[in-house]
Amino acid sequence: MARPRNNPGDLAELPTELRTDRPKGDQIREILENLTRSLAVGTVLPSERVLAERFGVARMTVRQEVDRVVAEGLANRRPGGGTFVAEPRPSRMLASSFTQDMINRGILPGAKVLEHRVGAADEDLARELEEPIGTPVLHLTRLRTADGDPMAIERTALSLQRYPGLDEIDFAEKSLYTELSTRYGVTLGMVSASIVAAPPEPGDAELLEIDNSTPCLIITVAPRTATDQVIEFGRSVYRSDRYDITVAYRAT
Repeated sequence: MARPRNNPGDLAELPTELRTDRPKGDQIREILENLTRSLAVGTVLPSERVLAERFGVARMTVRQEVDRVVAEGLANRRPGGGTFVAEPRPSRMLASSFTQDMINRGILPGAKVLEHRVGAADEDLARELEEPIGTPVLHLTRLRTADGDPMAIERTALSLQRYPGLDEIDFAEKSLYTELSTRYGVTLGMVSASIVAAPPEPGDAELLEIDNSTPCLIITVAPRTATDQVIEFGRSVYRSDRYDITVAYRAT
């Protein structure tokens, strides 16, 4: 991750005053967005006080617009370190492999296995997997990283009756969907998902190295094979400040 650095020339990039025919907040947000696109990753942005004094607006107005560009992933905050230009965040197609998606973008994917255990499917999980109650299931939880930075916590459950031997694979080193494809001939078909924006649980926030108030994308997914079998039932937490989810659909 890039380290914040100061650039004394930043103020030269700013207009000297705001227009009178447009909302001041909108103009400040556009100025901040333009700065994040023109400055190098890690460059510290002008402070709220500097912007407020330069444009003659309340600091609260500036803070609201800084909050927006942070929420959009264009900038990051560090306690005592100001606000700085963020690294471009990866974007992932919902129906794609995290590992392959990162590789396609020239980013090094990583995984730390937090849970790898076999259990019996209870009534709810059996219903989601469309398997009998008591079916042996692999519960897999991984912290996913991109170039070493935490991006997501992926939790999933897969039927070992459908995929025998899956529990013997080390998923710290291997891609789940690559193994499903090569070992079991799985071809991805329809993906049904629910995406909700919500703050993370305290334990998840610590793993993702974010504040408890940082919005996350909570994704519940049950993808199917091309032959309409449920592949997995997963519920994952993605950092919305560093990650985009792209959903492709065909209009009818």
